[in-house]
Amino acid sequence: MKTLKIAIITLLAGITMASCDFLEKEPTKLTPENYFNTPEEASSFLTGIYSVLSQPTFYGGDYMYLVAGDDLSHYGGSGRGPASTGLICNNATTSDNAVTSFWYVLYAGINRANMFLENIDQVEGFATGVKEQYIAEARFLRAFYYFNLVECWGDVPFKTVSTQSVTNLNIARTDKQVIYDFIISEMADAADTGLKSAADLAYKPGRISQSTAWGMLARVYLFRAGEHYREKRNATQAETKDYFEKASFYAQKVRAAGHKLAPHYWDYFIDLCSDKYNTTANESIWEAEFAGNNTSDTQAEGRIGNIIGLAGPDMSSKSDIVGSADPGYAYAFIYSTPKLYNLYVNNGDTQRFNWSIAPFEYKEAGGKNTGVTHREFEQGKLAEVMAQYGPQSYQYAGDIEKTTATKNFSRMCAKYRREYEADKKDKNYTSINFPILRYADVLLMIAEGENEANDGPTPLAYDCMKEVRKRAGLDELQKDLSQTEFRQAVKDERAMELCFEYTRRFDLIRWGEYVKNMRALVSEAQSGNNWTQGPTNVYTYFNISDTYNYFPIPDAEMAVNSYITQNNPNW
Repeated sequence: MKTLKIAIITLLAGITMASCDFLEKEPTKLTPENYFNTPEEASSFLTGIYSVLSQPTFYGGDYMYLVAGDDLSHYGGSGRGPASTGLICNNATTSDNAVTSFWYVLYAGINRANMFLENIDQVEGFATGVKEQYIAEARFLRAFYYFNLVECWGDVPFKTVSTQSVTNLNIARTDKQVIYDFIISEMADAADTGLKSAADLAYKPGRISQSTAWGMLARVYLFRAGEHYREKRNATQAETKDYFEKASFYAQKVRAAGHKLAPHYWDYFIDLCSDKYNTTANESIWEAEFAGNNTSDTQAEGRIGNIIGLAGPDMSSKSDIVGSADPGYAYAFIYSTPKLYNLYVNNGDTQRFNWSIAPFEYKEAGGKNTGVTHREFEQGKLAEVMAQYGPQSYQYAGDIEKTTATKNFSRMCAKYRREYEADKKDKNYTSINFPILRYADVLLMIAEGENEANDGPTPLAYDCMKEVRKRAGLDELQKDLSQTEFRQAVKDERAMELCFEYTRRFDLIRWGEYVKNMRALVSEAQSGNNWTQGPTNVYTYFNISDTYNYFPIPDAEMAVNSYITQNNPNW
């Protein structure tokens, strides 16, 4: 069960920012000088640095609108027309609220970490090793928040001291390569000097472990290797070889840390949705934590499974409808593209296909909001699903199949299924954690790093691909693939394994393929062939330019920071 809970959000709001709720309460003067007195206070402040991850402007909500638009997924909507604006539709402006809020919440997390690191030495009474662990966690989180900034914006303002005044806040953008050096140094040093091993944390992924740091270092190195594509220049030696070698090196350290793939692909996601950790294997490495069902004073819920998830009817107000009759409400805003559908079909990947893309719809025989009585499966899917994860799902006696094969290859995401949440479910908020890093991703990063660093796949690269594919029920890759062929195999494998986990957009950017891959889907969407929503404004989501390799620097930042005089290209 989850162990790390958000308990200090309002306290830190008093330290780092002003809010209406805070101002309405009896005034209390909170400063680092009078707060960092005990190990317990330090622990609660550290929790506040973690809490940035679960904010509504980050993994708690908006992140899913900011980075979901890729060649495998798009904004849809159950019973409503698709949206037309925002980054998820690749139609944003420099005043986009979600973009602005994401920028500021990342800097809030950085400021909290800076404040913590400046004051932790005044605290006495720590048990052996605890202070070092706290410092390492704060350093890692600060580096992680900077990595998100660099991924999205490139060059950004950089500071490692806390903000003490509302004046003199003008800060120029720092070259992202300088920030990369900082991110890598901080993450690597944190792993060496204080972070606990995943085993020491009992493989509970709510808290940062050495495996977290090593896995994220691999991700940082892979993204850094592709910066030349965004800058439209020739790659350096480091970008063609060294960074990939480092990515493989750190990912291999995770491989040696006792992590394993869960026996079945769906086991990981059932745990995620059930408020459990690694019940069958130590696959989950890092999750952003959420808890509750929006009924208590502590508001620690998120939107995973609701914004993105398998659509179900709203039974939240009907206390007598529980269990299988109430599988949980989801807006189901995120739909697959036919490209993902065809990847699964063409590779014979029925296991990941039937879990990731909805193979059925919930039905109510008694009428709207009377309770789910059965599911209607796509033709040929009922027996197939029941032989896979069926016994671990809600059971319905009246399940049926469609009498004709589907003509729509765009389906809602089904990875995050609210039926595994505890009753009674809230309409809009869930306790489902956000998946940041899992072991399957690490194995695929090793495979990619080995292939690029060695001008072709090594035995280790093949072994890692074999491990992921075997779990999915797929054969090994043939052993004579060229570097180019293996590279494409890795890209396809990442698509089938990691779709809807918010890595794809950044994968495409670092491969230099974001614009090309998106534009390739325009005509298909416009035609409407096997893509029902395509001919609406959905096709416009894919007709993008190089502009979208970066987020826009918010107008709000440029209005108060006179040292930023130029936005990202074409914004």
